[in-house]
Amino acid sequence: MTDPRLFDVIVAPVITEKATIASENNQVVFRVAKTATKPDIKRAVEALFNVKVKSVNTLVRKGKTKRFRGRPGQQSDIKKAIVTLEEGHSIDVTTGL
Repeated sequence: MTDPRLFDVIVAPVITEKATIASENNQVVFRVAKTATKPDIKRAVEALFNVKVKSVNTLVRKGKTKRFRGRPGQQSDIKKAIVTLEEGHSIDVTTGL
């Protein structure tokens, strides 16, 4: 039985052109909780996907100001994690959990 708190750490996989190119280097990109630390992310990925994680890099994309129906709005900040997997391990993000 997996700990339900692990599902709070990883929000969603990021499926973009850049993330697809990174998958060729054995890397997977996830949106994660803003409070998640690198050890938390490593523990969650290893437990949920049964893989061995080599390293975790994180970044925070600051929210942009966008216009919606003429009114300015603010997008929220997004934290992403780029997870590098050990050789021989892989995650198929299209299938989901």
